Amino acid sequence: MNNINIPPVVKNLLIINGIFFLATWVFKEQGKDLADILGAHYFDSPKFRIWQPITYMFMHGSFQHIFFNMFGLFMFGGILEQRWGAKKFINFYLITGLGALALQWLVQGIELYQITGSFINHGNLPLDTLAEGRFNPAQFTEKTASTLYSVYFGTMVGASGAVFGIMTAFAVLFPNMELMLMFIPFPIKAKYFIPIYIVIELFLGVARIPGDTIAHFAHLGGALIGFILARIWKDKDRFYKYYE
Repeated sequence: MNNINIPPVVKNLLIINGIFFLATWVFKEQGKDLADILGAHYFDSPKFRIWQPITYMFMHGSFQHIFFNMFGLFMFGGILEQRWGAKKFINFYLITGLGALALQWLVQGIELYQITGSFINHGNLPLDTLAEGRFNPAQFTEKTASTLYSVYFGTMVGASGAVFGIMTAFAVLFPNMELMLMFIPFPIKAKYFIPIYIVIELFLGVARIPGDTIAHFAHLGGALIGFILARIWKDKDRFYKYYE
């Protein structure tokens, strides 16, 4: 990578994510689930640990998952780091990643509240049996039990929230920059592509398609925080000339 002009923070994030992915594979071969330890769980889950809101950003579930996230980081993150500087960019990355998790927790909390009337478990949920995939049909329906299992034992991994924040900030700062993407055969301006992508994520998050395990609201949380920060920093950066 020393022969490629990649800003230092983006370069180090690419390396760290690669190391975490390799470690996940090595531990998996030994029968240990590193994602269960370092991935993010709902804050009231018995599997939640204090380090997870940070470490989940560096964990990925598959090669495809890490490839597209790192591709987005490489394509858009370098430009933002060159504009903002290393310190500001890493702060942006971490804040958008935390914002992504916060919105995901909010959605999970609402789901839990709709079932139990509370955002936390007061000891009345049979988490032990739910963890084993068992439930009392007289107490919960199969759908309700599945939702509770997802909230308390589902794991969120990936840099997608931070990457969505990066892409959104890029669209705010460079709205008329034309993008050539591998799955679109013609150039499209950032101000069109990114909002369309976000609308698709919103639709998929609301639709809750069976079998879809992607945390779409985490993507939206990262995009929202990214938009807010980019607007604030853009207004303060009056003397910087950029393409728009």
